[in-house]
Amino acid sequence: MRILVCNDDGIDAPGIGVLADAALVLGADVWTVAPERKWTAASHQLSFDRDLTLTRRRQQTYACSGAPVDCVVAAMAILFADGPKPDLLLAGVNDKRNVAEDLAYSGTMAIAREGAFWSVPSIAVSQVGGVTDGQALLGTLRRLLPALWETRREWGAEGHWLGINLPAMLPGPVRQARVGRDKLANHCDVVASTPERIAYRIRRGRAETRTPGDENSSIDAGNITVVRHCWFADAPLPETVIAAWDGVLTRL
Repeated sequence: MRILVCNDDGIDAPGIGVLADAALVLGADVWTVAPERKWTAASHQLSFDRDLTLTRRRQQTYACSGAPVDCVVAAMAILFADGPKPDLLLAGVNDKRNVAEDLAYSGTMAIAREGAFWSVPSIAVSQVGGVTDGQALLGTLRRLLPALWETRREWGAEGHWLGINLPAMLPGPVRQARVGRDKLANHCDVVASTPERIAYRIRRGRAETRTPGDENSSIDAGNITVVRHCWFADAPLPETVIAAWDGVLTRL
């Protein structure tokens, strides 16, 4: 069984080391490809039109000069060009929760989404407050990953991936939640201003909003919180709306 482990916190982040160690419970063929540095809110960025590098740190472990999703592409298209492709992709362990609008902003979530693009069962793992107790995290993942793998036919349908948020204190009960609303980047601080030019910084932090049954509420209750995502979750419009738009053009 081949497993690919990536992250957006960088090759030297503690979370990816724990996740790679935990993955060994599923098989010995574990590969790690991660950015050279930490990325924040990298989303699904791809680095076109410039050279990128893969630097071998040790056996089956590479640092990539590009963005988080570049790591997945490099693994699939270079390291595994002659096959086999991974049976499972793991992203994380991210050093903070990934909830709500992080579905769009998070590099960790984008890694798992990219894995789904390649038809590989993929799981994004995040933990509140980062790795504070490596042994508890490792023990939890060693028990959880086999259960997830054994049930992959239930959650790993085409285009789907799992987002898992771990509470600060482990272990904890596993609960499903719905996607919440808790937007990052909702304030800017003006640093300097003239009529011609405004300098500003996007303020870090989130509103920490929560409603019953959402991700934040579940995580704060001490739960290992699971959401299954789907990248092609379109929302069709009523045909009457499409017909009205079409009618505007046909009357021209």
